[in-house]
Amino acid sequence: MVSLLSVAWACAALCSFAEARSVIAHFMAQNSYSYSVSDWTNDIKTAQSIGIEGFAVDDYETSRIADAYTAAEALGFKLLYSFDMSYQWSQDAIVSLVVAHASSPSTYLWKNQVLVSTYSGENNCNDFWAGVKSSLQSQGISISLAPAFTSYRDPSKADSVFSNFPAIDGFFNWWSWPDDVDAKLTTDTDVAYQSALKDAGRSGPYIMAVSPWQFKNLGDPNNWVELSDDLWNYRWQQALQVAPDIVEIVTWNDYAESHYIGDINPNVDLGTLAPNYVNGFVHGDWRIPAQYYIQNYKNNTAPSISTDTVVFWYRAHPKGVTCSTGTLPRNAAFPADAVFAMAILSSPATISLDIGSNHAEFQADAGVTMGSVPFPAEDSQIPYIQIIRNGNKIADGYGSMYVTNACSYYNFNPWVGSINA
Repeated sequence: MVSLLSVAWACAALCSFAEARSVIAHFMAQNSYSYSVSDWTNDIKTAQSIGIEGFAVDDYETSRIADAYTAAEALGFKLLYSFDMSYQWSQDAIVSLVVAHASSPSTYLWKNQVLVSTYSGENNCNDFWAGVKSSLQSQGISISLAPAFTSYRDPSKADSVFSNFPAIDGFFNWWSWPDDVDAKLTTDTDVAYQSALKDAGRSGPYIMAVSPWQFKNLGDPNNWVELSDDLWNYRWQQALQVAPDIVEIVTWNDYAESHYIGDINPNVDLGTLAPNYVNGFVHGDWRIPAQYYIQNYKNNTAPSISTDTVVFWYRAHPKGVTCSTGTLPRNAAFPADAVFAMAILSSPATISLDIGSNHAEFQADAGVTMGSVPFPAEDSQIPYIQIIRNGNKIADGYGSMYVTNACSYYNFNPWVGSINA
């Protein structure tokens, strides 16, 4: 006979597991057409090294997904489908893909159900999603459906998404940038949909997107920039405040929208236009603050810092320059012409920022502090960053991209670097 104490312990363990905070990253599978298992392995190991537990795979190429599962199963990594419903997906196609890997130990489960997400999909109506769930249930597969219905951004519509869609179990707020405004993103949407999900009594997760940037220049109408100057810092702080069930980093490898934090795989076909603003613009050092904030979010406390680091990013051209090709993006006036620096320090220090004749300093406390220095009037300048403590320089370094007043293609994608002591 099982004791009541044993049952209580088991329940507590299950509840703790179900409610554990989790971080995943959005992965554009169409950028994996050239991948082998080793490419997946490299990406997964890199993601795991900063605390990312899984990839939400957007779109698919069947053989590449099989390779992804091969790599993930060997490394104890999780995968879930995030169906891009801007394409025409049939119920049968969705069901077939979920069934194919439902029993894999690397399939992401939410409360013992296969977690399934989307990008968009509200135009398919509730009957479509109820049919997907019913078809899967008939094959013994129960899913937790947490879609990103992207037309539901207005906080006042939060209750209606759950009344209009009885079939959905959770919700993914895709919107992790300002909405064509020269102002910071707020948590209004997150708080409203998180609360509505709870009030609706649904069992699925609330997923909150966190993103470092948003810029795209693939020709009209696919050319825009959103105000992202210090987004990678304050959006993570918002995630700590909101405390969603899952944080989804948008993205690991969407190069075309400039919010990739994974390394640029040279074998990926970026098409004809994206290479103009992606090649050479590395973002890997954005993983440094991600690791710090992931630990903070998961443990609900700030982690200890053993290495003093400054991560910095900047664009290669002022926003007012005229480029010979490409299109001036929508909202081009919003970003500041500046070098942005995020200090992650074990104890207070002065951060010195220089570019050309412009100099700025800010006092950074232990933990995370942001500062910036404007672009100079002089052409072809490069940033120089220093960490100074007690009057002594303990670390310094330069950027690897010059800020110039001439450009061949309109580019609002930043270069990201770091220095550490």
